[in-house]
Amino acid sequence: MFYPALAVLVGIVVLVAGADRFVGGAAGLARHFGVPSLLVGIVIVGFGTSVPEMIVSATAAIRGAPGIALGNAYGSNITNITLILGLSAVIRPLLVDAPVIRRELPLLLAATVIAIVLLMDDTVSRLDATIMVAAFAASLFITIRQSLNGRGSAGVAETARADGLAEEQPPGNSPPWRPAFWVAIGLTVMIAGSELLTSGAVSIAEYFGVSDLVIGLTIVAVGTSLPELASSVVAARKQEDDLALGNIIGSNIFNALLVVGAAGIIHPLAAEPELMRRDMPVMAAVTALLFLFCLGKHGRGRLSRPEGAFLLALYIAYTVYLILTSLGSAA
Repeated sequence: MFYPALAVLVGIVVLVAGADRFVGGAAGLARHFGVPSLLVGIVIVGFGTSVPEMIVSATAAIRGAPGIALGNAYGSNITNITLILGLSAVIRPLLVDAPVIRRELPLLLAATVIAIVLLMDDTVSRLDATIMVAAFAASLFITIRQSLNGRGSAGVAETARADGLAEEQPPGNSPPWRPAFWVAIGLTVMIAGSELLTSGAVSIAEYFGVSDLVIGLTIVAVGTSLPELASSVVAARKQEDDLALGNIIGSNIFNALLVVGAAGIIHPLAAEPELMRRDMPVMAAVTALLFLFCLGKHGRGRLSRPEGAFLLALYIAYTVYLILTSLGSAA
């Protein structure tokens, strides 16, 4: 039991370190080739923190562990809203701009509905996976187009620069091999970390006699959500409300559609019935709850400290319920 637990711990640390190098290298390549800082902020800051989920779910699909592949993605969505946004709001209430309520949150709700509908037969076929990937591409296109049309362009660019990813530098001032090297290193390290994390998680599930879905929803989901936790908490402390909330919205769309879609294309995924009976309704409920909390009376909403505390309580209750029911069924 010691070695699987150690593998999970080391895998999480390696995965997060690899993600940091990968995202930094990708941002450097984008700057070198003159990609606008706005797009760097949207694509890399918004979705880059979900790369660990994608690598882990893809690795789990290859290893024939669909519970970890699905539990990691949808468990991360539950964790992102309840634990990460809840903690961020407790640190400091988050102001929500009207465009987020009108456009980004509806996109997240739509992604959640698509995921639930496609999983109603308890499988993610390659056709389902292709639909998910296409829906993600459409959502990304909509987000970029709206941003280029003036939706908070300055704010996104400033946020990206504050995160160290999009300094205003002329393209071509530094050799591209250096950021390309870190992209390759980061990707290699993440693959190694995901292999450790996945193998250790499967061993723990077998040791306790619980399903790999539960391990994916808890240990793996929290481990792969650490980049979102770090960036959102720091953003809340720096009063970068758009980054704290936008990071989670972008990550959850990424998880619901692209992470599961990519894993399903690699290998069709068979879902345990509990996923649709228990976990997908929880994900849908907390997503809808986030939308309701963010609604404002005059076009601007606010995620308050009591609402953040309530989300944190939901996370604790859900996790305790998962652990107790899993141990009970194993006994």
